[in-house]
Amino acid sequence: MLDKLKKIFAEVMPNVDASSITEETQLQQDLGINSLSMLLLALSIEKEFDFRFDTVQPFKTVGEVMAYIQEKTK
Repeated sequence: MLDKLKKIFAEVMPNVDASSITEETQLQQDLGINSLSMLLLALSIEKEFDFRFDTVQPFKTVGEVMAYIQEKTK
């Protein structure tokens, strides 16, 4: 799943070095994600993993995103 997310990050945010992304990577602090980037990432994640975000999620790390995806795609 991390590899899929890295691919999504690379597509949405080409200025980010996706190869350095880990589960501990901070979305805002390390990647500089803003609200527009987060929206684009959410849309891409929904499409890739075939689910919908029900509400706005306060993700801080890539690991939190992964845990949410795992929960939604059980």
